[in-house]
Amino acid sequence: MGFIKRFRSSEKQPSAAQNGPSAAAIAEQKITAIAIFLGAVASIGGFMFGYVSGQISGFFDMVDYGERFGVHNADTGKYDFSAARQGAIVGLLPAGCLFGSLIAGNIADSLGRRMAISTSALSCCVGNIIEISSSSSWAQFAVGRLVTGLGIGALSVAVPMYQSESSPARLRGLLISTYQLFITLGIWTAEMINYGTHNMSGSASWRIPNGLSFLWSLILGAGILLLPESPRYAYRAGREDEARHTIARLAGLDINAASVNQQIDDIRAKLDEERAGAATRWYEIFTGPRMLYRTLLGITLQAGQQLTGANFFFYYGTTIFRATGLSDSYVTQIILGSVNVACTFGGLYVVKKCGRRNALMAGAAWMMMCFFVYSFVGRFKLDSVNPQNTPEAGNVLIVFSCLFIVAFATTWGPLVWAVVAELYPARYRAPAMAVATASNWLWNFLMSFFTRFITDAIGYLYGLVFAGCCFGLILVVFFFLIESKDRTLEEIDTMYLHHVNPIKSSKWDEKTISDSSESHQGHSEQEHIEVP
Repeated sequence: MGFIKRFRSSEKQPSAAQNGPSAAAIAEQKITAIAIFLGAVASIGGFMFGYVSGQISGFFDMVDYGERFGVHNADTGKYDFSAARQGAIVGLLPAGCLFGSLIAGNIADSLGRRMAISTSALSCCVGNIIEISSSSSWAQFAVGRLVTGLGIGALSVAVPMYQSESSPARLRGLLISTYQLFITLGIWTAEMINYGTHNMSGSASWRIPNGLSFLWSLILGAGILLLPESPRYAYRAGREDEARHTIARLAGLDINAASVNQQIDDIRAKLDEERAGAATRWYEIFTGPRMLYRTLLGITLQAGQQLTGANFFFYYGTTIFRATGLSDSYVTQIILGSVNVACTFGGLYVVKKCGRRNALMAGAAWMMMCFFVYSFVGRFKLDSVNPQNTPEAGNVLIVFSCLFIVAFATTWGPLVWAVVAELYPARYRAPAMAVATASNWLWNFLMSFFTRFITDAIGYLYGLVFAGCCFGLILVVFFFLIESKDRTLEEIDTMYLHHVNPIKSSKWDEKTISDSSESHQGHSEQEHIEVP
């Protein structure tokens, strides 16, 4: 027993530099225009995803789009889309995003964070060209969405990574969450443009909204080059002076300020530890120190964002609310989109003022309740044959859909991107974020492709599946997620390495490490004397 105790006492403890800057050092960081500009410009990547996601729901109800890519229904005289065709058109975007997210880590590590964002944004133009040039082949249009998805998926990894590595600690959660805000703005913008063009004759009804995607790609591809490189990437590339100036500039401090010096020391300490070991292999995101836990947690949280059911409304919104008897489902989509945008601003407040854990658990509970009401009212109170006969039930569905969006937009929408971007140490951040984000796109694809098949079979009871998922997510957050609000990336890494209890993590103090280390060292020395 004495030998075992001595062996444990000799294990390497994380260095003091890992403990992160003090609260006073973080407090001296300022809110600067350049930091806000960085968050806004990079988040256009989220706007691009929201835009291409939001526009497709409206395309299916456009006359010209149906005539070109749908199938004529002799009974109704209209053009319809089968479940397989609609699922393929919708689902190939997240399928492309899945593959794009998996290669994004290597691109970001090879080209740098800025160039990875710029090239990914400009690559989306290729997919847009394929879509707009489609004349009568729905498969060509679907392939265009697949190609666009490659760029969107890469952006979904590179943008939060760049924001997390560049943002001052006191603003990091807020700035990363602007990615989700811009997703909602993109959805809302697409819905507004669809509403303005859906009555146009000819292909202008869908080609105008589609063509505007070029504008967002060009703004991001060029605008990101006006911003500094991630200081953590710059330091790892041997550009310490650049990293120091970037940290100081973004925090509004002198290059020799205490906060700047502390962050440089933290980055140096982490890099020295990495270089002392062997070269990183991709599988180490599962075998590295405390990495299996964090990798699986990131995968679960990103998948959970999809399994809350939010995209069920955004992808199939016009189809869903047409079934409730509404005369103009485009208007309902605009209402939902407006609620989504407005509440995501509230979500930024939640990110800044509230803890990650409590907000995520409360949001999941709220969404679970909304889906219970949505499912049972839709199944047992709504007349599915003649919805006009049950207007009260239709109104309840609209109200609780809006309440669901409120919960998602203020919690799981913005917070998941922030939490996952904070989970990993720099050595594993790119591949681990790629795998986690890939799980988001995988479930996005599965939901977008199979939703029509499932709703055709069980109707509104589909919502019970999402309610069950929300309950499971409450348990995951409660037992496994560490509170990371207002902590540096290096400090968060230390908390996971030390197996801090997630339930008590909000009260964790870095001083406990040094105190326990000193106590452990004294106890070990005593054991060394007692045991021969």
